[in-house]
Amino acid sequence: MSDPRQPTFLVCPYKDTVTVRILGKANYLNSGNFRDFIDEMLSKEYRRFIFDLEACRGMDSTFLGILAGLAIELRDEEPFGTLLLCKLNPSIKELLRNLGLDTMLSIDSELCCDSDSNNEFTQLNNKEIEDARKVLEAHENLVVANQDNKAQFEDVISFLRNQIKRD
Repeated sequence: MSDPRQPTFLVCPYKDTVTVRILGKANYLNSGNFRDFIDEMLSKEYRRFIFDLEACRGMDSTFLGILAGLAIELRDEEPFGTLLLCKLNPSIKELLRNLGLDTMLSIDSELCCDSDSNNEFTQLNNKEIEDARKVLEAHENLVVANQDNKAQFEDVISFLRNQIKRD
């Protein structure tokens, strides 16, 4: 069983849709690993993603930036891809609204995957992020998604750019 302090991602790529269940807080602890998974699914030509957030306790800016980046990529695909967030709690809805992401992500409070199909899901391994570039990219995606986010994340972006230059 995974460490309850770290987020757990259960994933199920099936037919033409990738379903992701997030248990716990979605944050930087395995955002790099999660982004690698998303890149792999995109390379396999998956263009429909469903995120079941019923058990998600919150999201940090790194993870939100990954969602924003995925939405931007899917929006630019031919044919158009889709990203659906479902079963959101009120605090996550408010967070998305505050960052202006609610206008670019499809949100459905109830609709989602069958909760009895746990055996079809596999767990992504938790590992700490090793690549500051991915964290930087995630925060830059938040600014691309909504220019109003620039002031909120400029210090993080500047810090990460300096970290990358030193390495």
